[in-house]
Amino acid sequence: MGIIAWIIFGLIAGAIAKFLMPGKDPGGFIITIIIGILGAVVGGWIGTALGFGSVDGFNFGSFVVAVVGALVLLFLYRVVKK
Repeated sequence: MGIIAWIIFGLIAGAIAKFLMPGKDPGGFIITIIIGILGAVVGGWIGTALGFGSVDGFNFGSFVVAVVGALVLLFLYRVVKK
């Protein structure tokens, strides 16, 4: 996927992760995008390592993996920032 697609995919994954884990987080729009993009990468890496799949395009499986990765990163971000 191209860089623009990763940014869009990451924005959506990060927004859904924040929706699923509501709370006050420092950062904002940029942090949401970064967490989403990194979540897609981390989720893809973990999913591939565990045999669940990877982030390989705009499909439902990749989207779920990216959102789970973003949730994990959002949780870790909150733990580190406290």
